[in-house]
Amino acid sequence: MRNISLLLISLVIISCSRKNDKQISASGTIETTEVTVSAKVGGQITKLLVNEGSSVKPGDTLVFLDRTELDIQLDQAVANTAAADAQYKLTVKGAREEDITQAEATLKNAEDDLNRTEGLLKEGSITQKQLDDARTRHILAKQNYDKLKRGSRPEEIDAARARRDQAVAQVKAIKKKIEDSFVVAPVNGVITQKAVEEGEVVMPNASLFRISRLNKVHLVIYVSEEELARVKLGQEAKVYIDAEPKKPFMGKVIYISSIAEFTPKNVQTKEDRTKLVFGVKIEIPNPEQTLKPGMPADAIIEVNHK
Repeated sequence: MRNISLLLISLVIISCSRKNDKQISASGTIETTEVTVSAKVGGQITKLLVNEGSSVKPGDTLVFLDRTELDIQLDQAVANTAAADAQYKLTVKGAREEDITQAEATLKNAEDDLNRTEGLLKEGSITQKQLDDARTRHILAKQNYDKLKRGSRPEEIDAARARRDQAVAQVKAIKKKIEDSFVVAPVNGVITQKAVEEGEVVMPNASLFRISRLNKVHLVIYVSEEELARVKLGQEAKVYIDAEPKKPFMGKVIYISSIAEFTPKNVQTKEDRTKLVFGVKIEIPNPEQTLKPGMPADAIIEVNHK
């Protein structure tokens, strides 16, 4: 009878040893990739469209911020752009024909006046000072006529173009702020944290929501150095949760830590917490969103042998 008992115990030990040799089992907690949604511009929340638990997809509007001041700034920027564009066109076109004609007439009068003054000086009817004044008026009239005739200098045209482009850029910047006053979801997921309420005033870059991406979740488990040698990237894993203990959720190993660490504090015994282990991350498709962040789960990694 004793021999039979010893044989049964030996078979159990051998069976357990073989099972452990083919599988690695460990426990952990379901985690998700979380995305923090922040306000790009500041303002008062005029409408809040989601709550915690709401499912969202990329482009869904989450919050409307007050844009009254931005609309006023846009009107001002558009008017400045129109003025800058008109000034640029005037600079490129140069003086008007009537201005050139008037300058030409002024030059002609100055020339005639200079000729008369020179004749009067020879007769002794005027002083040298009067002749010098006439020459000065002629020089100024000639310079003004030549300037209008040549048109704007290249540097003046470049400066006018730069002012116009700056005004256009200002319009684009304000339009972008207006677009950002509609806060949208950047990813698929579920709102798991809401940090604001309707009517609150938020500052730029303030955190508004946290979105958990539930279409794929992951489970981090910890294995010993001996088990680490048998874990490979891409290996299949079965994940079980307490709510459905007989239904395996299929996953695969996507990350193996190369740095040893002490077992996390949430492990039950102090003895286990002092062991050095290696983190292994398992990715699990979750199309029905059955797996939720924070759920305890057990994983079994199938070990391949050659």
